[in-house]
Amino acid sequence: MENSLNKKLLVVLLLIGLGAPFVVYPVFLMQLYCFALFACAFNLLLGYTGLLSFGHAAFFGGAAYITGYLVKNAGFTPEMGILAGTLAAAAMGFVFGILTIRRQGIYFAMITLALAQVVYFVALKAPFTGGEDGLQNVPRGKLLGLVNLGRTYHLAGKSLELNLYYFVFAIFCAGFWLLYRTINSPFGQVIKAIRENEPRAVSLGYRVERIKLLAFVISAALSGTAGATKTLVFQLASLTDVSWHTSGDVVLMTLLGGLGTVAGPVMGAFTVVSLQTGLSSIGSWVTVVIGAIFVICVLLFRRGFVGELSRIIKKVFEGDLPSEDSGRIQGRQEGKQAPGPGAASG
Repeated sequence: MENSLNKKLLVVLLLIGLGAPFVVYPVFLMQLYCFALFACAFNLLLGYTGLLSFGHAAFFGGAAYITGYLVKNAGFTPEMGILAGTLAAAAMGFVFGILTIRRQGIYFAMITLALAQVVYFVALKAPFTGGEDGLQNVPRGKLLGLVNLGRTYHLAGKSLELNLYYFVFAIFCAGFWLLYRTINSPFGQVIKAIRENEPRAVSLGYRVERIKLLAFVISAALSGTAGATKTLVFQLASLTDVSWHTSGDVVLMTLLGGLGTVAGPVMGAFTVVSLQTGLSSIGSWVTVVIGAIFVICVLLFRRGFVGELSRIIKKVFEGDLPSEDSGRIQGRQEGKQAPGPGAASG
């Protein structure tokens, strides 16, 4: 039943996304999709594998610089530039994973932060990155050499960049679908088992370090896809993309939306990006406002927006079950709580 509801929700969101640019400013929506994909990729690592990284901006921003440079200076088409940025982020994730995956807890988080600061320093000092000015005026180019992503349509008095919008929306949907399939695959079940009880996963014969490394690489690659796509949207790759603030933002998005939920990071990204955009007029105080909202949400919604909503829906649904089905559920729960005398202690 839960999978059916998830599929129906995804179909509804897909239909909304197709018509959204005619109602909401398309550039804002494209920014939202980029950060939503970034948050979903990070959630694979933290929410499902149990690894807290404070350096995910290295993959997001590193891919942004690589895509921007190749599209601007090497004549890459937009899809090839994004693919190159994704592969570079995956390679960077592999190196980072090799260096960090044997550490746990705060040690893992601090090493990822330190490595991300190295990437930030390279972006600041390397001659091809533009330093503090960043890579500017990155051309959007033509998709497959045919579709001009920079074309603007004038409809009902509005200027709409529909080609670029639907390209970005397609990338988000593809990345989200890949993460959804990964989470609901046997591999996804294994990483959840590692998160819950790593020693038991080792005792069952799983090569835990290799599995965690693979999850790290997938998360890094899709984070790179998000950063590379953002470069084409804003035609810019800047130091902000690789700064520790961006790493903190994606942690905030994931926690607000719901850790370990499929749609939670999307909701968290929508909340944070909307607040940053809507409150941009108050300057640096936006950080204080977002911090206060985060504290309130942690106190009131400990599972995040989507996590709490799912709990409420499940509670209501189970309360509306017929008496016969309710008795079966209660019987199963009692059976789990009171195992027979021959049950293994585990």
